[in-house]
Amino acid sequence: MPSAIAPLSFLGSSILGVSYSQNLRIPPHLNFPSTTSSSGRHSLVIEAKATTRREDRAARHSRIRKKVEGTTERPRLSVFRSNKHLYVQVIDDSKMHTLAAVSTMQKSISEGLDYTSGPTIEVAKKVGEAIAKSCLEKGITKVAFDRGGYPYHGRVEALADAAREHGLVF
Repeated sequence: MPSAIAPLSFLGSSILGVSYSQNLRIPPHLNFPSTTSSSGRHSLVIEAKATTRREDRAARHSRIRKKVEGTTERPRLSVFRSNKHLYVQVIDDSKMHTLAAVSTMQKSISEGLDYTSGPTIEVAKKVGEAIAKSCLEKGITKVAFDRGGYPYHGRVEALADAAREHGLVF
């Protein structure tokens, strides 16, 4: 297979570079779009896929959900964090049933705290305390923690620590 070798120049110096041949042999599993220039040579175009932060979190969450499953004996403690609120559910995945739920939208949690810019670490601690009390009232002591694709840091960590302090076992 003959390939054309063309000299390349870089800042006045000449170096030897290899260009692609007329018959590009790309394995069928690699689907690169190729274009033909005016000189008849093929050039390879590689495009990067850009993902959003939401798509990245959804991918992390799906990887976590492959491993973390809620059962009747040990339900899943699922966390969802938005800019304005924090939501926690205890879910039995085998029955597809929510056993307990707490969020910052409930008056019992939002009354005592003033958070106009969104939930803080103190609010997350209060939510963790409330979900632990709700679970213990229903006889749930062990849970599997599902951080929802969020990093175990800040509000998520504070919520988990508060739930552990008040009796839940992860």
